[in-house]
Amino acid sequence: MSQERSQEGIQKLSEHHPLVIEGMGGYDTRDPVMIASTIHKQLRKHWEITPPRKPLILVTQGDPLEERGISAITRIMSDRLSVPRILVYLDPSIASYHAPNADRYRVSHEISFSALKDRLHREDQHIVSPITKVVDEYLQIKTAKRLAEGKDKLPDYYRNFALLQEINKVACKKISGELTVAHTSSVLSEYSVSSFYRVGLDLGLIDSSEIVPFPIDTNISR
Repeated sequence: MSQERSQEGIQKLSEHHPLVIEGMGGYDTRDPVMIASTIHKQLRKHWEITPPRKPLILVTQGDPLEERGISAITRIMSDRLSVPRILVYLDPSIASYHAPNADRYRVSHEISFSALKDRLHREDQHIVSPITKVVDEYLQIKTAKRLAEGKDKLPDYYRNFALLQEINKVACKKISGELTVAHTSSVLSEYSVSSFYRVGLDLGLIDSSEIVPFPIDTNISR
């Protein structure tokens, strides 16, 4: 049944322009309404220059509902844009807690990570492996730096969520033919999952013109 639902979700994705919003989780102390307003303004400017050719859909990555951070921001953005959401989640064999805890507000379809990855592999057999390789290289660099700083290594789950983030975006672009990525902050911690956004850029699979940055000089109260 989950496989069938995933295929329905992939079909829906192909008919829409995917918007992926990346940023901090519930530890983000800023007002999510203000963050969403800023992102909305940036998106309008972006789409005036490069308008989507298909109806919008917001693609989320299984974040649990919290008062602040990415899950709160994507809820608000779904309302602001009046668009449904597609949930991409890690399979139970990877993270059993991920799908059950995911926020499903305005979610019309769900896609498992394995189904999305398999579809991407069928689209292009030379994509998944390089993404995995570069994610692992990033992890090695970040881990070595943390250990040199006297910190603990990154938790094991980082790899799964970094792969989810990067494969999700590239698959969205391949399946739809379009993509917009928006960031919730101009400053990303080098040890955050969001910092792995460079992977798709480094491989030339995501173009910088598809990324809507958060303005640097924005003063939003914490």
